[in-house]
Formats: sequence, structure tokens, C-alpha cells
Amino acid sequence: MSDQPEKSLQNLYSQNSWKSKFKPVIETIEMIAMALVLYFLIDSVVARVRVQKISMEPTLVPGEVLLVNKLAYTFSDIERGNIITFHYPIEPDLDYVKRVIGKPGDEVIVRNGNVWVNNQVLFEPYISAAPEYEGVWAVPEDALFVLGDNRNPSADSHVWGFVPLENVIGKAFAVYWPPNKIRGLSTPDVFAAGQ
Repeated sequence: MSDQPEKSLQNLYSQNSWKSKFKPVIETIEMIAMALVLYFLIDSVVARVRVQKISMEPTLVPGEVLLVNKLAYTFSDIERGNIITFHYPIEPDLDYVKRVIGKPGDEVIVRNGNVWVNNQVLFEPYISAAPEYEGVWAVPEDALFVLGDNRNPSADSHVWGFVPLENVIGKAFAVYWPPNKIRGLSTPDVFAAGQ
């Protein structure tokens, strides 16, 4: 009978030895699993989008990477002046970045270098140059009218039409790359004409 307690002590020692050998491996696996869970949780709320073209200059330049709040319009309405990302209506595999100018039901007029929404001229200190084109657009109830800040070379709603609301990914709220360009993106008061 004196042999029995000694065997159970040896079993306990060998189990603890096994656990101590594999403890770093188990902790590493747990840490990787936790990192993956956090990554996918964050990714479901925040998208990262790289600016590819010059259409949003001077506000955004090619190579900058944006953070986009995918839930922004779950809790609030889209505002004129918001910078949004969306699936390009003609080729939905492509994601575009533009500024919201017209909301559902709005009338957008571009005339004499100014943009008008519902008979009010927009205050647009963010554009690179006044638009050299003209036109009138009635925004459908299920869509947005968007323009690039680099108005003249930008392919946007004045060229290819409206963005269906269902194509909107979210609101761009910050630039986080490159590090020397980190900044928040605010929405200007586009009806503050003359200020």
C-alpha cells in the first residue's frame, strides 16, 4: 500500500511536467486566437481603404489609407459634405471614395463654376478648382449624388450617375497612413456660404 501514494505523486508530477512544457505553446495559441477574434470584430466595424486616384485631391492623395466607419449610417443620416466609400455602381467589385453632394430627393445644379443643392449654393473650400462642366440632376429617393474634390478630372456622379444607397460602405473618418499624414476627416458646413 505504500507503493500507491508514490505512484499517484509520480503521475501528478508527470502531468504537471507535461503542462509546464506545453504552457508557452498553449498560451501562444490562445493569444493568436484572441488576436484573430479582435481583428474580425474590428474589421466588421471599420474598413481600411487606400486612396488610388487623384479625384479627391487636395483633401486626399493617392497612397493615403483611410479608416471607414461601416456602422456610421446605421445610427445617423448621411450628410452633405461627408466623405464616403461605396461600391462603384457600374463595377461593384471596385470601391470608390467621394464626397456626398446630393441626398435622396435633392436637385443638384452645376452652373458657372458653382454647385447648387435645392437652390442653395454650396460653400466648398475643399475643392481643387471650380467645376468647368454644367448640368442638372434630380437625385432619386434611393440614391446619392457624389463628386470628387478634384472636380474636373474626377469620374463621379456628373459622369456616370447616382450611387444607390445600398452601395454605401461607410463614412471615412480618418487618414492613418502614412504616419506623417495622420488626421481626422471632418464634414464641413456646405451651406455656410461666404464664410
